[in-house]
Amino acid sequence: MQIGVVGLGRMGANISRRLMKAGHSSVVWDASPTAIDALGKEGATTASSLKDLVGKLTGSPKAVWVMLPHGKITQDTIDALAGLMAKGDIIIDGGNTYYKDDIRRGKALAEKGLRYLDVGTSGGVWGLQRGYCMMIGGDAGAVKHLDPIFAALAPGIGTIDRTPGREGRDPRAEQGYIHAGPVGSGHFVKMIHNGIEYGMMQAMAEGFDILRNKSSTALPEDQRFDLNMGDIAEVWRRGSVVSSWLLDLTADAMAKDEKLEAFSGEVEDSGEGRWTIEAAIEEAVPADVLAASLFTRFRSRQKHTFAEKVLSAMRFGFGGHVEPKTK
Repeated sequence: MQIGVVGLGRMGANISRRLMKAGHSSVVWDASPTAIDALGKEGATTASSLKDLVGKLTGSPKAVWVMLPHGKITQDTIDALAGLMAKGDIIIDGGNTYYKDDIRRGKALAEKGLRYLDVGTSGGVWGLQRGYCMMIGGDAGAVKHLDPIFAALAPGIGTIDRTPGREGRDPRAEQGYIHAGPVGSGHFVKMIHNGIEYGMMQAMAEGFDILRNKSSTALPEDQRFDLNMGDIAEVWRRGSVVSSWLLDLTADAMAKDEKLEAFSGEVEDSGEGRWTIEAAIEEAVPADVLAASLFTRFRSRQKHTFAEKVLSAMRFGFGGHVEPKTK
């Protein structure tokens, strides 16, 4: 199957690569000619503009996957595509767009006869090897049409044990992707996923900070322990109930630099945590841990602790996020 991919950054380029590895064809465009050329050398069909990209897509309906930062750049790109595509064609936003923007955008595109899918995409810089977990919102017919694309991008069952009692349920979930519901639902589910991620990361970071400070001179001498952070992270990976990919990334970072001196401890937030708390407020749902983890990121921009260095290391590990240098 053929698909257009717009935005060849850390995830967009690897989405195109994973699709090509699975036998699909990609027509690609990016504002950076270097990014376009790199994918062209790997077998993608390159385009010189959005108009050229749509023109090089064959068959009907045409489908274009937009993988850009949320906000004006994504809106402008989708508006431009809407003027180039035909009735029944499909526009996919795989970035971290706010779900209310999806709802508004989906209605506007439907008036033009276009179908819009919002795809919450998790996998970061490791998606090429591990696959992408996807939460999809939008028209069921469009989702079904693009199932070969989603199946190729998804991680598949892999070595994860199958969950008892799922017989007769939608098999796509255990393959690593779901049709969550109408337009906006995909990004809403991904938004909550990222909010939960904040809380998990914060708990792990605080735990390592407590471990590290057990050698503090403020403690009685016989209660001081000089603990090896790298070894603790590694042993917890092996059979512990807190084992996770986040712990894997932490162990990897600490194996290279136990004190994490390369990380500033200034931790950014990309929007989803804030939106999660806004949703909790709208629904009157208590979200103590998630709110606290978001506020800690705000505080980290004023004062840094070892916990924030752990957060920075995890963000770099899964997403390639480089935090600002220490001021």
